[in-house]
Order: sequence, then C-alpha cells, then structure tokens
Amino acid sequence: MAQTKYKTSPVSTTKMPAGIPYIVGNEAAERFSFYGMRGILVVFMTKYILNASGEPDYMSKGDASAIFHLFVAAAYFFPLLGSLLSDVLWGKYKTILVLSIVYCLGHLALAIDVTRTGLYLGLILISIGAGGIKPCVSAHVGDQFGNGNKHLLSKVFGWFYLAINLGAFFSSLLIPEVLRTYGPHYAFGIPGLLMFIATILFWMGRNKFVHIPPSGWEKFRKETFGKEGLQALLNLSVLYYVFLPVFWALFDQTGSSWVLQGLQMTSSKIAGFELTAAKVQAFNPLFILILVPTFSYLVYPLIDKVFPLTPLRKISIGFFLAAASFAISALIQIQIDANPTSPPHLLWQAVPYFVLTAGEVMVSITCLEFSYTQAPKSMKSFIMSLYFLSVTVGNLLTAGVNKFNIIDKETSYLEGADYFWFFSGIMFVAAVLFIFVAKHYRGKTYIQGDESDTSLAQEEGVQ
Repeated sequence: MAQTKYKTSPVSTTKMPAGIPYIVGNEAAERFSFYGMRGILVVFMTKYILNASGEPDYMSKGDASAIFHLFVAAAYFFPLLGSLLSDVLWGKYKTILVLSIVYCLGHLALAIDVTRTGLYLGLILISIGAGGIKPCVSAHVGDQFGNGNKHLLSKVFGWFYLAINLGAFFSSLLIPEVLRTYGPHYAFGIPGLLMFIATILFWMGRNKFVHIPPSGWEKFRKETFGKEGLQALLNLSVLYYVFLPVFWALFDQTGSSWVLQGLQMTSSKIAGFELTAAKVQAFNPLFILILVPTFSYLVYPLIDKVFPLTPLRKISIGFFLAAASFAISALIQIQIDANPTSPPHLLWQAVPYFVLTAGEVMVSITCLEFSYTQAPKSMKSFIMSLYFLSVTVGNLLTAGVNKFNIIDKETSYLEGADYFWFFSGIMFVAAVLFIFVAKHYRGKTYIQGDESDTSLAQEEGVQ
C-alpha cells in the first residue's frame, strides 16, 4: 500500500476539488453492490437458501425479516469502528481502502456459499466493511473543502446522494432479475464485482485527495471530551437517538415489510418488463434521482419565500412525510385484506414510496451535511458514525417490535394494516415532539481549513 501523503488543509479555491469525481464514482459502485445484495436478501432467505446437502433450507418470513434488520443494524453499528480507526489511527483514506477489501471478501462468501454458513459469514464481513467505511467516506467528502469553496459543499453532498441512488436504482432492477434467471451465485457475485471496482476507483484517486491526518488518541480524547466536543455530542444525541431511529425504523422496512406486502399484491409485465416485489424497491432511488434536483432548485426556494428553511425544519417536514407514507401503506393493506383474491397492483406501492422518498430527501441528505458541519475538526468521522448508529437503533426497534409482536406462529398483536398504522403513529408523535426540541437547538459550524481553532460559529435553529 502506498504511503499516504497528508495535506492538513484544502487549498482555498472556488473550484471543485480534484478528488470529488473519484469519491462520487466510488460511492455509486459501492452502493450498487450494497443495495443489490440487500435488495434480494429476504427473497433469497425465503426462496433460495440451501443446506449443506444442497436441499432447500428456506426461512420463515419472520426469521428472514429479523435477520435482515439485524444485518442492517450491524452495518450501521460498525461505523463506530471505522470512525475510531480513521480519526485516531489510520486516517480516512487507509481506513476506507483496508475495510473495502473486507467488504469484497463478504460478497465473495455470499457468492460462493449459498447455505446459512455463507450467509452469516458474508453478512458479518459486509457489515464490518460497509459499516466501517460509511462515516469515513462521508467525512472524506467534506475534507476536500475549505473556506474558499465551502459554498459548494451542499451541492456536492447532493451529488454524493445522487451517486448513492444511481447505483441503488440500477442494482434494484438488475439483481432481482439475475437472481430469478441465473440464481444466487451470480446475483451475489455481480455486487461483489462492483465493490471490487469501487475499491480500485478509490485507490486511483489517492494522489488527488486532500488527506486529513489522524488526530491520535490524545487529541481525539481531549477534543471529544472537552467542552466543545461534549456540547456537540449533547446537541446531536437527542436528534440521533430519540427521533432519527423512529424514521429509520420506518424507512428500512422498504426491504422487509413492504417487500412482504408486495408479495401479496398483483404483479404483471409492463411493456415487457416484469415488476416484482423486490424490484419495486427501485422506486426509491428512482424518485431520489428526480426529487433531489427538484427539491434543491424548486421546492426549497419556494418554501424559503414563505419561511426560512433551516436544516432542522427540513428534517421536521421529512418526519411528517414518513408518517404519511406508512398511513398510505396501511390503506393499501386494508385493500389487500378486503379482497385477497383480487388484490391491488404492485404499482400502487409507488405512492408510499414517493412520499417516503420525499421525506428521505429532507431528512437523510440534510443530516449528512448537518452532522459533518456540527462536528469539531478531529471528530468528523466519529460524529458521522454516531449519526449512522441511529440507523442501528431504528432497525433494532423494528426487530424488537417484530419479535414481541408475534404471540405464536399463527397469531400476532399487530396484524395486517394495524402493523403499518402502529409505525405511522409513532412517527407522527415523534415528528410533533421534534418541533419543540428543534426550537431550542443551538449549534456551531466547523469547516476543515479554518485558520484558527475557533471555526465559524453559526446558530442552527428553527424559530
């Protein structure tokens, strides 16, 4: 591995940093690999998994859903590991490169071994690799900017999110079809190949990047547990561990309860294209590609004319949209249960997907930039990891509800539409409470390359 050449601050310029295309391209390929694999997990576990003798070893819908959410929870827990390696020991570049190799090995395990052994080994390695690089990649984007071009940061985080969803869109359409036509070896192998390409692409940008050196344990400890570090942690912890987990508890059910709902709906070929419950997940990245520029250039400017649209106000509106999306899913489920012999068409799921994706644009993209700017300089990856940990908490919440919901194999507390109404209700309550919490938030903005340790102070509120 080449010796990393550290540059402690970006050059002040109005131009786009030279390393951005490598980061954005890497992210598109990496997200193709992750969402391609993630999108077929529930279907694989319930319809394709084998035992050591090559015989079917299919899991129940409940077991498959539980494993899916535990995997997602793990993938968003390991950012803690990646952030500490990055901020304290290795720096972002080396951490991303090493853990990307672990990530590739996880895909290899899934592609080679389609038994539960291969599944568990692959998911463990992927959760370490994908989770470990996640806070580092996001923070690495921000590190490329200084005072001279910080005004481009919001635009690049938008591109970054577009890259995520461009990869997710194509993989959500392609990989379920590969699974159906060629089987799980190829369906897991193609995402592994894309992850290998992502790793190579990132390595190619090594001489273009701005490298922020690791702070070392002593500086990290002093800044994290100093006055400003503790204040930043306190400010963000309520958002991260009270409100955001509820949002992610809903959002990540697009890969579980919404897929299982889709299996109960009517599917057909549209212009020669067969729409399936797994492929419907492509609605999310497709709507992202449409809504990100629409919100940036049309919706946000229009709202700004009515009232100042601060980051916390965006997040608040997004919470209400998420609640509405699950209310729509509940209404769809009512129609399914009322007429199981002639259920609604899968295309109806486009409606809740559109509403939830609008909420995602306002919550997730905003939180990425907000988390980076609110983190003191030596805590960038660490703060990002704490943000991603909210996804872990959200998925554990969903897994917990599913666990305690089941009385026995035939009975549950929350059946049919009641399940979706429950999650819609808790999201609505959280959204209302967040309005009051956001009004009292005060934060400080930190950008790499500031000439003093004081940084740019800026209050963030929603009054």
